[in-house]
Amino acid sequence: MVFSLFKKSSDAKPEASQDTNKSSKTQYYTLPVKEVVKETTDAITIYFDPQGKEISYKAGQFFTLILHIDGKAVRRSYSLCTSPFVDPYPGVTVKRVEGGLVSNYLNDHLKAGDMMELMEPMGVFTTEINADQQRNLVFFAGGSGITPMMALAKSILHKEPKTTVTLVYANRDHDAIIFRSVLDQMEKEFDKQFRVIHILENPPQNWSGYKGRISPGIIGDILGKIRDLGPVTEYFMCGPEGMMNSISTAFRELNLPKEKLRKESFTAGTPAAKSIDAPVESAATAPEVMSVTVIYDGAEHTFDVTPDKTILETALDLDIDLPYSCQSGLCTACRGKCLSGKVEMDEMEGLSEAEIEDGYVLTCVGHPKTNNVVIEIG
Repeated sequence: MVFSLFKKSSDAKPEASQDTNKSSKTQYYTLPVKEVVKETTDAITIYFDPQGKEISYKAGQFFTLILHIDGKAVRRSYSLCTSPFVDPYPGVTVKRVEGGLVSNYLNDHLKAGDMMELMEPMGVFTTEINADQQRNLVFFAGGSGITPMMALAKSILHKEPKTTVTLVYANRDHDAIIFRSVLDQMEKEFDKQFRVIHILENPPQNWSGYKGRISPGIIGDILGKIRDLGPVTEYFMCGPEGMMNSISTAFRELNLPKEKLRKESFTAGTPAAKSIDAPVESAATAPEVMSVTVIYDGAEHTFDVTPDKTILETALDLDIDLPYSCQSGLCTACRGKCLSGKVEMDEMEGLSEAEIEDGYVLTCVGHPKTNNVVIEIG
């Protein structure tokens, strides 16, 4: 299996705001692997050497790794587990997925010195960090969902001395706990600021913590104890869909404000199949094959899209270089504004309600529902 690498140049640099992934031109890096650390039997952390390059990122964002396997470009997005304030090298954690092409290759073969191509950091699962803030934060993580939480926790603990962080971390068993020794060390170093509550499906003998899968009942019990520290300012969750559904259910049952619950998904949920209409044109009956114009980086690309293809898929088949990453409607790297026509999306998890109202669409899950759709990216 061979990595085929290339590098694109750009004058654009990531912004320091939450809108980092909306830069007008996506930047790519080719970096050597500094170190590969085995976290568990099925998870590794990959640290990259920037080699003097300025790579700005915010805690909670992700890198997209680009590999060329058997002649085909493959992209996978992995959350940064490092803090821009604490760690000298940016790193991502990759947990092996059964049948996963990239995760298994990286876990089995990647080594220090290998060259990797990455897209600039993206994502909005972030928070503004300010030394004057005093917050009471709760993080819910399941399995590899710990990765963005680790970046957020380290950043906040080092930069907000008056803020407390409680991490609720669910795993299959004790050996599956990623960053186990680091978390223990963080609890000792920040004993008044940081607390970890473990939940294990298959706990060892004499385990005194929470047992079983995370459930609304367990969540309710934990939150009841956490509130003794004071009102919770904000909640963050990242993990398997079942876990996050249980947390959402607990929020409804406890009448907690859902706007305080931040969510990061690693996999797309049930297709939403919702439409976005451009404000200047009403929907009309159109032929099955419809024309789409995408405006990106000063160029206009016009092509026909069939019902069985997304806008992005069609563009890539025609060798049109558009920005993309996850291809599942989560990361928003392919986000553009629908200027005319109507676009229906299979998944809308990555867009906020305000973005949807403003006419933004995701080309990786978008299908034109009228002719002459025009989308501007950047």
